[in-house]
Amino acid sequence: QVQLVESGGGLVQPGGSLRLSCAASGTIFSINAMGWYRQAPGKQRELVANIITGGITTYGSSVKGRFTISRDSAQKAVYLEMNSLKPEDTAVYYCCLASSSDMYWGQGTQVTVSS
Repeated sequence: QVQLVESGGGLVQPGGSLRLSCAASGTIFSINAMGWYRQAPGKQRELVANIITGGITTYGSSVKGRFTISRDSAQKAVYLEMNSLKPEDTAVYYCCLASSSDMYWGQGTQVTVSS
């Protein structure tokens, strides 16, 4: 059974930084992509960033230039460096992993940007 465990969320002031981590465990034969989505209250879940095999990255338009995704393939982990955080970045952030046959989600970690 595949499990994803996120960490690193919390409360930060506007303009601050946070680093989210996600580690996958279980038997995964092939990872096509890992990434992050977020969901704010009353809004749909949206893509934050993902990284596919080969290192190609995609970012949501609202986070481009501020967030950076990276991956440790050996450790089956993905990271999200978030800089210049804004109140509108407040949401629950979910890690996801796409294998050749399934998609897996973490339980989510809360990020709150507030003064």
